[in-house]
Amino acid sequence: MPTNSDMHWTVYLAGEIHSDWRQQIESRIAQRKLPVTLVSPVIDHDASDNCGVSILGGETDTFWKDHKSAGINSIRTRTHLQHCDIIVARFGPKYRQWNAAFDAGFAVALGKPLITLHDEDLDHAMKEVDAAASAVARTPDQVVQVLDYIITGTLHTGAVST
Repeated sequence: MPTNSDMHWTVYLAGEIHSDWRQQIESRIAQRKLPVTLVSPVIDHDASDNCGVSILGGETDTFWKDHKSAGINSIRTRTHLQHCDIIVARFGPKYRQWNAAFDAGFAVALGKPLITLHDEDLDHAMKEVDAAASAVARTPDQVVQVLDYIITGTLHTGAVST
């Protein structure tokens, strides 16, 4: 049976698309040479919003336009969530990330470990989601430290330099 450090892990990065948190996690994972593949929803906002009408044809009602795109996007999301080992859900300060909350709940319902990532000022709004999380991180570096610890079993304190 492989040990955690011999296993290859898949981590789903859900949530906020307006900052570079995914790139920060990716670069820190590479620095630590962790056996991790990162997957995510489509993070091109326009593509995500318009894939339904671009592929399946136009709609005059925005509800049906959104419905078509959500259906197509859900194929990717559900598949990645079902096959990932861990989900990280980022909740940013500027926009409400209803999709990240849905992804987090779906992942927990599937029995997937959840790490939430958000600033302290969202603690109250996030209390139910955080209660289902195995870890609540404040920075991308903390997420990588959690991943490093669970994969290698070694505690590395302090931030990873970039």
